[in-house]
Amino acid sequence: MPFGLILLSAIGFALALMTGQHMPTWVVIGGGIASPLALLGIYDVIQRPHALWRNFPVLAHIRWIAEELRPFFRSYIVENDTEGRPFNHEQRALVYRRAKNVSSVEPFGSQLDIDKPPYEWLAHSIAARHNSDECPRVSVGAPGTAQPYAASVFNISAMSFGSLGAHAIEALSTGAKKGGFYHDTGEGGVSKYHRAGGGDLVWEIGSGYFGCRARDGSFDAARFEDVAKDPQIKMIEIKLSQGAKPGHGGVLPGAKVTAEIAETRGIPIGETCFSPPGHSAFSTPLEMMDFVARLRDLSGGKPVGIKFCVGNRWEILALCKAMLETGIRTDFMVVDGGEGGTGAAPAEFLDHVGAPLRQGLVLTRNALIGTGLKDDVRIGCSGKQTSAFALAASMALGADWVNTARGFMFSLGCIQSLNCHNNTCPTGIATTDKSRQRGLVVSDKAERVFNYHRNTIRALMEVVGAAGCEHPSELTPRHIMHRVTEDMVKPAHRAYDLLEPDVLLHAPETTLLGREWEMAQAASFKPLVV
Repeated sequence: MPFGLILLSAIGFALALMTGQHMPTWVVIGGGIASPLALLGIYDVIQRPHALWRNFPVLAHIRWIAEELRPFFRSYIVENDTEGRPFNHEQRALVYRRAKNVSSVEPFGSQLDIDKPPYEWLAHSIAARHNSDECPRVSVGAPGTAQPYAASVFNISAMSFGSLGAHAIEALSTGAKKGGFYHDTGEGGVSKYHRAGGGDLVWEIGSGYFGCRARDGSFDAARFEDVAKDPQIKMIEIKLSQGAKPGHGGVLPGAKVTAEIAETRGIPIGETCFSPPGHSAFSTPLEMMDFVARLRDLSGGKPVGIKFCVGNRWEILALCKAMLETGIRTDFMVVDGGEGGTGAAPAEFLDHVGAPLRQGLVLTRNALIGTGLKDDVRIGCSGKQTSAFALAASMALGADWVNTARGFMFSLGCIQSLNCHNNTCPTGIATTDKSRQRGLVVSDKAERVFNYHRNTIRALMEVVGAAGCEHPSELTPRHIMHRVTEDMVKPAHRAYDLLEPDVLLHAPETTLLGREWEMAQAASFKPLVV
């Protein structure tokens, strides 16, 4: 067998060395290669965990190497421009070009299969217009909110310090400052690197209460008030769940918990950090509204909202009933899609837990419109939204703004190596390894973050102008055409059964949410038996 030949060559080489005989160059080279391979083969034969290595020493390692390299070969050689997952080459290349401030136009026509669902397109207008390149904004703040915030329609989604390294966080914040958009801190707390860039911050508070955490892991009001009144923090976001692992809680591997991260979060150094699946500060919709009001008061009147991935539909309706009963409004709701996110998650959660963004967005839009709350409560959304059309489509279906995390990671130079959870990110983005972070130059990448935002907004305003609109808020579901089958197309308001204003208050039985409306109760997230 091949290993036998390798072993014989190595033995011959060793004997020649011991006897001091002169050897031709080819023998020296061959023996030098054969000797370490022989040692590897001996180890393979002796070891027990890997049957394939024992049966096929040395050669079996070829399979292991191929398994390791398979994702890279597929991405760079095998897949075409529109096949890859989670993001295909065309999606990544669009972000790279916009971040580098080079042309993102494409030649010779679309590469998408426009004759098959779920293809969508914008219904343009004969009365199209040219719009300003200025970034459109939306005012966030329910009636009575003392410090409403004018948010960009495109922002950086939640990414914690720890999940991302210091250089990446600072570059994102610096780019956000230059472009006038916000940077969501993620649930890991407000670090000095979030503050260093000077950009507007949305402080996300998860079930671990990092940054406002008591010693027993509960919410600490005094610590929250101290941090929340920082003028750089513009809004507070209570994270109920995230798209990557809804109902699971976040996980930060111990290898990433450095002294700085431990200080920011208030946790032990080097220990894997688990966020509880649920909050301890509230347990019912009514209690949650009281918590929202409390945070708004402690922060000095800043907008307070929630972020969630849609699960049980009656629970979203229960939140609406609680708002109606208490008169307390969340200033905004950010819908996260179940398409997954920047961190690692169990495969079952990535693939089969939580509603995809489109379905979650439509459900939330229907809940707020159907209960008459949409005028007070703004909707944000996140989940693989990286292009101007994606932004326009989401806003046409009810979103007031869009966030992206992985889009801005690509602008930093992410190559989708899928090592986010291993602390071995080759580009220095999703790692706390200082030697790898060294490759990410903050000033250079901050400019790319700014460019990506600016060029995407420019493209968005061109799309909005093509529809004959001046502001993205003027887009309606009728502007989005959805291919249902190969021979059937419907405008989005018909494809998704969108509700009319106040219908859940007056005639819920006529809607597709009638049964869930009866099941929902403000006093509990559990459903009423109907």
